[in-house]
Amino acid sequence: MIKSVVFDVDDTMYDQQQPFRNAVKRVVPLVSDEDMHPLYIRFRHHSDENFPKVMAGEWTLEYMRAHRISQSLKDLDYPHITEEEGLLFQKIYEEELDNICLHEEVKKTLDFLKEKNVPLGIITNGPTDHQTKKLKQLQLNNWIPSHNMLVSQATGFQKPEKEIFQLAEKEFHMLPGETLYVGDNYDNDVLGAKSADWQALWFNHRERKIDQTPICDIEISSFDQLLETMKTIFA
Repeated sequence: MIKSVVFDVDDTMYDQQQPFRNAVKRVVPLVSDEDMHPLYIRFRHHSDENFPKVMAGEWTLEYMRAHRISQSLKDLDYPHITEEEGLLFQKIYEEELDNICLHEEVKKTLDFLKEKNVPLGIITNGPTDHQTKKLKQLQLNNWIPSHNMLVSQATGFQKPEKEIFQLAEKEFHMLPGETLYVGDNYDNDVLGAKSADWQALWFNHRERKIDQTPICDIEISSFDQLLETMKTIFA
């Protein structure tokens, strides 16, 4: 029986593709509208693949950020951009992130869960200062206490490592079999949560395809389904 819910942040609580799209259009205007979504998917892939190198001290954060956009463009056969251009993209991307807001359906869902007194939490991958800034911009402390928010760099672990979920259990005072993790990334969010014996909701609103049958407990494909799903769980 599910008694508590923990959320991912990026592209789960807000539309991360919009600030990305705005930054790309300003720095690499030759990217077509048709390629914007595939480029974003590659960008997320290179972020997830290379952030562990930052955590291990092998790469600087600046180098990783420049690399992920330049490599994503290369994957789609766009011309090479310099590290300087990659960092300019990052600067504009961060400026665009200053304008992010919770998706309206996420806000309704958090209101419902708070009204039901469901314990809530956050586990998000990324640099501490960058992710903390997003948490404040999204005003998540209106629903979730700050001590129930974990940012990977501050913990020494990151999704999909089961240790970050186990740390959350202790910090948030939640039990794995009774906790549902909600996230858009199948590898990080679903496989990570299941490795720690949590229940997992795959928020597959980007309609990603995977090579195997999903092991998630619940799969939804749009923001509009989120509230109704929680109402079913916490009827």
